[in-house]
Amino acid sequence: MGHTRRKENGSEAIDENLKRVYEDMLDEKVPDRFLDLIAQLRAQDDQDDSSGGEAK
Repeated sequence: MGHTRRKENGSEAIDENLKRVYEDMLDEKVPDRFLDLIAQLRAQDDQDDSSGGEAK
């Protein structure tokens, strides 16, 4: 039985660490280069829409 308890404690520690890493990633700022790329893609999409481009 002691072996099972040790396994549960290990699983709980892994679960907590994974949650912590995931939450840390959610709090990270989006890099400026990605924001610039998104802006470029939106501008291109807007240009396509205004010039009568085909809908996607």
